[in-house]
Amino acid sequence: MTRTAARQDASVAPFGLSLVFFNVLLEQLGLPVPALPTLIVAGALAADGRLSAVGVCALAIGACVIGDSVWYVAGRIYGGRVMRLLCRISLTPDICVSQTQSSFERWGANALVVAKFVPGLGLIAPPLAGATRMRYLRFAGNDALGSALWVGAALLAGTVLRPQILHLLPWLSSVGGTALGLGALLLIVYLAFKWWERRRFYAALEMARISVADLHAQMSGGQSPVIVDVRSPTAQGIDLRRIPGALHVPLQEVERHMGELPRDSEIVLYCNCPNEASAAQAARVLLNHGFHRVRPLGGGLDAWVAAGFSLEEILPSGVAGTDRGAVVAAVVVESTPASEGANAVARQAASGAANPPVSSA
Repeated sequence: MTRTAARQDASVAPFGLSLVFFNVLLEQLGLPVPALPTLIVAGALAADGRLSAVGVCALAIGACVIGDSVWYVAGRIYGGRVMRLLCRISLTPDICVSQTQSSFERWGANALVVAKFVPGLGLIAPPLAGATRMRYLRFAGNDALGSALWVGAALLAGTVLRPQILHLLPWLSSVGGTALGLGALLLIVYLAFKWWERRRFYAALEMARISVADLHAQMSGGQSPVIVDVRSPTAQGIDLRRIPGALHVPLQEVERHMGELPRDSEIVLYCNCPNEASAAQAARVLLNHGFHRVRPLGGGLDAWVAAGFSLEEILPSGVAGTDRGAVVAAVVVESTPASEGANAVARQAASGAANPPVSSA
């Protein structure tokens, strides 16, 4: 009787397909509930005949596409505000200043195929696709393909590790609540570690800022510093506005173009990330290479807009590529004690005379 019961227990999965679906869905929506362990165990159970392999694949892929579609729609409706929200709440806040946007710009829709394998990119790629107005069918197709590869890799790992996993399952069942408590403890340790990383990330960016009021006063008084917009081309394309006369040098290109910046002038860098993360990182790069008068703009472009100061429109064709030489030449002119008329001519040369100032109101 006991052996019969044991054989029946061995043929029953410790969890069902609904847990697989909701675990994957919640992770794709941004909750810190890793789905990869669940998928690996599900792969072992499917290989052992305790779960339907087709059901696991279909539900996991469906959960991925549903969760990513929610972020896609949010990005399409709210644009860059969604990315800034993700930076504020994410345990990895550097997603707004790391290689993720660069990867999306380099690979386009194909980034969705590998997004779930790249830390940070899997979270920001769906809303970024929506904010950049990618067609939904194209998004869904690439996202489904990427989800299938990710789910398939996890299930394959579970199949390979099936003997070891099946050997551990009875022990986990016997300890019951202890195993659940251990899992909760590991989750708490993981969250604490990510929180510590977040604090360390922002601590490394602590430095003096310049307020938007002080920057505006300098510009109005004819003592304008060199202003650098370090947003990525994608981020700038989502919000086609800039502070008047700003030079566009994306964060990833600052080190390559620092030789073109005047060392005897004050340099103010801005972005639209929480805590001015991109601008602070760019400022740190310049400070480490001998620049001394470098400050991020406190509050970034959002604070400038909120203060009601004037803005310049950016033509969409100017976002992807700019005449770097003309722009830097304009910056050098502005950094000398020239008249406002000369500054205006320089700014027109930098922008191709195509970006007239507009009110933020």
